[in-house]
Amino acid sequence: MSAPALFRSARTVSVGGTVLSLTRSEFDLLDLLAARPGRVYTRQQIIASIQREEKDVSDRTVDTMMVGLRRKLLEWASHIETIRGIGYRITP
Repeated sequence: MSAPALFRSARTVSVGGTVLSLTRSEFDLLDLLAARPGRVYTRQQIIASIQREEKDVSDRTVDTMMVGLRRKLLEWASHIETIRGIGYRITP
């Protein structure tokens, strides 16, 4: 399966020609990881990147968002690697 296509200006993602329905936080999370494949982002770095003033984001919130994102990415989700005790990365 081909890599997701991120369209930042429209804030949309498609995989295999299908547009995914991502939440704002899921899009921000995928955008962060996809910007530098292979780089490990800690949960704290992810929180700093996606947190907005009106919303508290915790370590567990990041894990929950990741579950939802992986579910929506289907087979391509296998490219998102959990680095135990640290965070996440997209495999190059």
